[in-house]
Amino acid sequence: MESTLHILEEMNDRSREVFRRVVESYLATGDPVGSRTLTRGMSEKVSAATIRNVMQDLEYLGLLDSPHVSAGRVPTQQGLRMFVDGLLEVRNVEETDRETIDATLSSNSEDVSGALDRIGSALSGVTQGASLVLSPKHEAPIKHIEFVSLGPDRALVVLVFADGHVENRIFHPPAGQTPSAMREAANFLNSMVEGRTVSELQTVITAQIEARRQEVDQLAHQLVESGLAVWDGEADTYERLIVRGRSNLLESDADEGELDRIRSLFDDLERKRDIAEFLELTDQGEGVRIFIGSENKLFSLSGSSLVVSPYMNSDRKIVGAVGVIGPTRLNYGRIVPIVDYTAQLVGKLIADRS
Repeated sequence: MESTLHILEEMNDRSREVFRRVVESYLATGDPVGSRTLTRGMSEKVSAATIRNVMQDLEYLGLLDSPHVSAGRVPTQQGLRMFVDGLLEVRNVEETDRETIDATLSSNSEDVSGALDRIGSALSGVTQGASLVLSPKHEAPIKHIEFVSLGPDRALVVLVFADGHVENRIFHPPAGQTPSAMREAANFLNSMVEGRTVSELQTVITAQIEARRQEVDQLAHQLVESGLAVWDGEADTYERLIVRGRSNLLESDADEGELDRIRSLFDDLERKRDIAEFLELTDQGEGVRIFIGSENKLFSLSGSSLVVSPYMNSDRKIVGAVGVIGPTRLNYGRIVPIVDYTAQLVGKLIADRS
């Protein structure tokens, strides 16, 4: 970022204007921009030959590229980065966009996951990109835990929270599970859950299992560990990621090569690969962040951009994030404030219902 901004500061007014107009035109149309087109709107009267020289200099700096020999120029990833960091004019959220997003909260339902799903769909709709919403972990105290057998190699672990929220996950129990072992495992856990959240329960289980090894059957031990593992680490993360609007990217005016990269991106998302890359963005502090192309590992194959913002709970702790994926020629000036507004709205929703 610092190096690209240094280049921007070194530019003269003419070079800066040519660069800005090439990028703005490309973001609006997706087409290369030629010198003759630029001469018609420059603030000073200059020849097409002069502008061509400026564009060649910008290409030499790595900010523009020529997709074809006779065509105009398009910004490179480095050029887009410099534009976003130094020249982007962020607009206010348009009233119609604000109303569409606000309407998702018109329901009086206490179902936060349903509200986040609606928000994700609305965000995808107004941006014409794909939306990602990372919902927060449910951190209310647990009231009760139950194991339910679904077959020889499948079981259900059910968590009932003190606030009435219920979650259940399917997992693979250890071989040889029995109804009595499931009851014993549930009783063992319920003796410890009173007033504890899932995170707090995880920290005491290992010590308790070790201390009470003589009291609890080995099979029940394994049930406890495998049953609660589905709430810990990556499996829990995947349950929390809501992706909406895939069709927006697949129906864009992209060429077949770009569409293949986009399909690859969504295949990765559906298989939950590299989601940790997205989650790490929520640990970087407040505010909207923009990742262009290969700047983020998750999107390096797709040639896509990610605009993402974390949101916070009532304790000002970052608990999730919202984002929009689109082609690198996103309308950043419009989408950045939409993502920012949506993140603030989700934060307020979580704080009000916690």
